[in-house]
Amino acid sequence: MLPDLLSNLQQELDDREERGLLRTLSLKKDGIDFCSNDYLGFARSQDFRRKLLANLQHSPQSLQGSTGSRLITGNSEALMELEAYLAQVHQVESALIFPSGFNANLSLFSVLPKKEDTLLLDEKVHRSVFEGSRLSNAKRWKFRHNDLNHLEELLKKSTGRVWVAVESLYSMNGDFAALVEMVGLCSRYSAALIVDEAHAIGTFGLGLVNYYGLQEQVFATVVTYGKAMGQSGAAVLGSKTLIQYLINYSPSFIYSTGLPDFHALFIRSAYEFLEENEFLRKELQRKIRKFHQDENKELRQWLSPIIPIYIPEDDKLSQAHNFLREQGIISYPVKSPTVAKEEQMLRVILHSFNTEREIDLLKACIIKIQDE
Repeated sequence: MLPDLLSNLQQELDDREERGLLRTLSLKKDGIDFCSNDYLGFARSQDFRRKLLANLQHSPQSLQGSTGSRLITGNSEALMELEAYLAQVHQVESALIFPSGFNANLSLFSVLPKKEDTLLLDEKVHRSVFEGSRLSNAKRWKFRHNDLNHLEELLKKSTGRVWVAVESLYSMNGDFAALVEMVGLCSRYSAALIVDEAHAIGTFGLGLVNYYGLQEQVFATVVTYGKAMGQSGAAVLGSKTLIQYLINYSPSFIYSTGLPDFHALFIRSAYEFLEENEFLRKELQRKIRKFHQDENKELRQWLSPIIPIYIPEDDKLSQAHNFLREQGIISYPVKSPTVAKEEQMLRVILHSFNTEREIDLLKACIIKIQDE
């Protein structure tokens, strides 16, 4: 039986490879970074590294493992102090740390919606939200991306408690959710709005929920630290009741080993570094405007660093990716099934550390790709 099983698995892998969709692990490549989520350059910053090392030297005991789940032996003053700090900084009642944004979303969407409830998911919300939702018994409907009219149609038909899930800044398309309008709709229909801020935290200060002052209207916010904040991990922000509920009912929290103290130390350091280096966010916006400066469009107060270059054809997408690589540019081709076939793209990320010369090179290459 085992050889047959392995043969079946290998056949699936072979089929995926034939279609050019096989995923493999590789080390970081040398070149101009227009690919990573290191929006503000924290992960490459020598100043940030020195700050982390200095803080670590004052707390060498934080390198030790937590020894168990947080409900047994894995809790610590460092983790609880970090959560209190996050609640204070984000102006919410409480916060709970998770090892990743995926884990945080899995926790929220697997335990909050019940069988009689309705989940309304933006069709482009992160896969972790869909995976968490699949673990609940709630009815699940997708609404068209950023379509408030379609969302309202579904809100009118929803039964039980209603949950709405969006990203504030979408990781693939790079566009923004209409958070203010969504808060209004959810309030009108007594729906609970959950916002994933993975790509907005740091990139836009404390995120867009904070920017618009919507903390009291948003039921739960997920912030992650593996992107602009240069670390890893995540936090769920919300009411004390929500956090206590997750502590009591979320298997992914209850049965996971607690994070070591250095993780809390580094996340706190990232917030401090963000506050000390506000110019990096302004520099990022300057670089984004540099990229868009030749386009005849009205520039808003802030723009997205995520730029999709849509190339639906498999061969042309591969050619474009290889062409950029030949020019020393690191990008990422996003293929089906991660996105719909017609939305396959080169996902380009702008950073505060990209030079103007690099941006000019990127623009010239994109023009060449689009002309061919």
